[in-house]
Amino acid sequence: MKHTIAIIGCGRIARDAHFPALTKLDNVHIKYACDLIFEKAQDLVEKFGIDAQIITDYNIALNDPEVDTVWVLTPNFAHYTVTMDALRAGKNVMCEKPITVNYELSCEMAAEAEKQGKMLNIGVCNRYHRSVEILEKMVRDGKFGNIYHVVCSFRSFRSIPGLGGAFTTKSQSGGGVLIDWGIHFLDLILYVIGNAKLKTVSCDTYSEMAKDMKSYVYKSMWAEDTKDIENGTNDVDDYVTGYVRTDKASISVNGAWAQNVEQNDMWIDFLGNRGGARLNYGGQFKFTDGSTLETTASEHDIPDMYLCEDEDFLRSIDSGVKNRNNIENIIESMKLLDALYKSAEEGREIAL
Repeated sequence: MKHTIAIIGCGRIARDAHFPALTKLDNVHIKYACDLIFEKAQDLVEKFGIDAQIITDYNIALNDPEVDTVWVLTPNFAHYTVTMDALRAGKNVMCEKPITVNYELSCEMAAEAEKQGKMLNIGVCNRYHRSVEILEKMVRDGKFGNIYHVVCSFRSFRSIPGLGGAFTTKSQSGGGVLIDWGIHFLDLILYVIGNAKLKTVSCDTYSEMAKDMKSYVYKSMWAEDTKDIENGTNDVDDYVTGYVRTDKASISVNGAWAQNVEQNDMWIDFLGNRGGARLNYGGQFKFTDGSTLETTASEHDIPDMYLCEDEDFLRSIDSGVKNRNNIENIIESMKLLDALYKSAEEGREIAL
């Protein structure tokens, strides 16, 4: 089936991930490129050489009966409103991560998708990363035995994104490093170990590194063009540490947008009684067989996970079968984020 789509939000994730993927697919016609800033949408349309209408009001696309599917690639706070409007307009939706800024609104989105009989997928792209797919199958095949604990680290040296802008303004982002990077790591873990159900969480968050934004020193800053150090806001977490109990394994969490340790630690350890593995985030992994003590480094191609994700979403619409990134399969990750933030705010363990 040929899908006529609208892309709502033409920022970095559109430019670097979904536009390159969608323009490779023969069964996609991008009819609209929408952004509040006209020039952003115009630049992407010109860059990718597509014949799309450039609009600043997404309702124009939602009111077009030819459009059957939309990609919601807006800042976090707008995910809820745009997605709900799109579902009510009878469109299927691919919404970037996180689902939205909290669990309650995420549940409303899931309910609306079910009510409208439309597919709503969430862009937790790592579920389509080849290393993650292989590890998930290895777990199902019993290679790890019983996975009893998982350790994850997403720590970086002085890299708060867009300081003072949307990334560090809680009303727009929903949080800091935990909701921005942590959702990828925690969702990946829950997926690999088999959709574990949460039992308890304990968490502390910190915002220490840029209390005085004007004195913050950095070597690099992602989304630097969105920073507002002079007049902006920084009221989100730049460091998180937590402990999660599930019905399958416990999970240790340590994450930092910025730390005074000149090293980036981006990895996940899966510890089983028969085998264990360290996944270098975004890359390959090493697996150790507990019976032979032999460690093997993975060597496989890593296709474009965004292309795989978007292509499978369209197949899911055509077949009517909900796939791994359907909101129903992602909602536990949002529940976990909310619980971690609540634990940090209240200074106590939270039972779920």
